Amino acid sequence: MKTLICALCVSIGFVFPAIAAPEVIKLWPNGVPNAVAPAGEEKDTTGAKGGTVAGKSVIRLGNVSQPTMTLYRAAKDKNTGATVVVCPGGGYSILAWDLEGTEICEWFNSIGVNAALLKYRVPKPANAVRHAAPLQDAQRAIGLLRHRAADLELDAKRIGILGFSAGGHLSAVACNNYDKRTYPTVDDADKASCRPDFALLIYPAYLTVKEKNDALAPELPVNAQTPPTFLVMSQDDGVRVESALFYYLALKQAKVPAELHLYPTGGHGYGLRPSAHMVTSWPQRAEEWLKATGVLGGKK
Repeated sequence: MKTLICALCVSIGFVFPAIAAPEVIKLWPNGVPNAVAPAGEEKDTTGAKGGTVAGKSVIRLGNVSQPTMTLYRAAKDKNTGATVVVCPGGGYSILAWDLEGTEICEWFNSIGVNAALLKYRVPKPANAVRHAAPLQDAQRAIGLLRHRAADLELDAKRIGILGFSAGGHLSAVACNNYDKRTYPTVDDADKASCRPDFALLIYPAYLTVKEKNDALAPELPVNAQTPPTFLVMSQDDGVRVESALFYYLALKQAKVPAELHLYPTGGHGYGLRPSAHMVTSWPQRAEEWLKATGVLGGKK
């Protein structure tokens, strides 16, 4: 019987190659910078009346005070070496953990891209700049991945970032604030560049200031060194389509390679769950863009 079971396991393993379990990496080994007392226990804050997306519930992770990144590796037979830091949205109050996190990582793995799911600090402390602590977490995550690229078997020159909604804002801030760390140096990982090599912003929020004729938010000093960017938005998004539109125009004026997809309907907060709206075809467009830009140009 044991021989039969072993043979069966080998057979199954041959047909379905083993996928490495996601690896949780602590960002701050010596303590979180500017730490504040947790607002409560880290947990799914979705209540009994929590809304669903595409008929499925959403994990709304709240009270994150100990940030981490979880590395999802693509299967070895298709791993390109490219890696994306995934930033869920949630208005800097919670993290849409599955809708804009784990599901996205699994999709990236399916196209040969490694994904590092960033669990950044939320909610923001009272009177704090909403993106201040999350930017520290994002800078640290990118630098740490690049510093450890060799032992993690990643391509240090193809480390990008993707974000949804508030996570899209965080990703854009990281793309335009990388010359200097916003926290005291921790170790050699902070000597590595924290500039993303590319960015994907999906229904990003807070990129412009409506009251100032949709001028770019001051924390987004777009210039020629801003990474190549892919953007997706729908016209009926409550965040306002101008957020992506004017950011794209700033990229164009700075001669940064950029691709913008605008759709008539779809609203906000759909992740990659399919619906009748064409906007949910964005993963296919994103894969095409990654191939065209060379991110998916072949195995490492």
